[in-house]
Amino acid sequence: MDLQLKPISKDGIPEAISKAELYRNLNEPGEAESICRDILAADPENQTALRLLGLSITDQFTGNSSDRYSEAESIFQSLRNEYERLYYAGILHERQAKAQLAVGRPPYTVAPLFEHALDYFEKAEAIRPHGNDDAILRWNRCVRILQSRLGSDWRKLIETIDAGDSPPI
Repeated sequence: MDLQLKPISKDGIPEAISKAELYRNLNEPGEAESICRDILAADPENQTALRLLGLSITDQFTGNSSDRYSEAESIFQSLRNEYERLYYAGILHERQAKAQLAVGRPPYTVAPLFEHALDYFEKAEAIRPHGNDDAILRWNRCVRILQSRLGSDWRKLIETIDAGDSPPI
C-alpha cells in the first residue's frame, strides 16, 4: 500500500475550511489540524487555514514541553494582517498560560505569560477594526483569571526574594 498524502483541489478549499471549523468546534483539533495542512498544501497563503491551523495547535496545548508553542507562534506571525498577528499572539500566550495552570504550575511562573497576552491584546485593541471587540474580550478574560487568584501565590517568588539571597558582587 502506498502511504502518500493526496492533494485536495482548490475548489474544495471552502468546504474543507468549514470542516476544519466543525472539527475544532467538536473538540477534535487533530482532525482540524490535518485538514488545515491539506488546505495549505493546495494554497500555502490561505489566511483562514493559517489561523485555524495555529488555533488547532494551541487547542492541543497540555502545559508540557511537548506543546508546539514555537510552531503556533511562527504560524501566527505569518499572518498578513497586523491586527491578527497581535491578536493571535495574545491568544497563544493566553492558552499557554492556561495550559500550564491546568497542570499545576505555580501561578507566579505563569503570570508573565498572562502579562504578555495582555500586552498583545492591548496592542491589537489599538488597531482593531471598527466594531471588533475580540481583543477586549480576551483582555477581560485574562484579567479575570489574574483577579481570581489575588492573594494566592501569583507574586510569591518576587516577594520571597531578598537582596541577601543574591550572590556577592
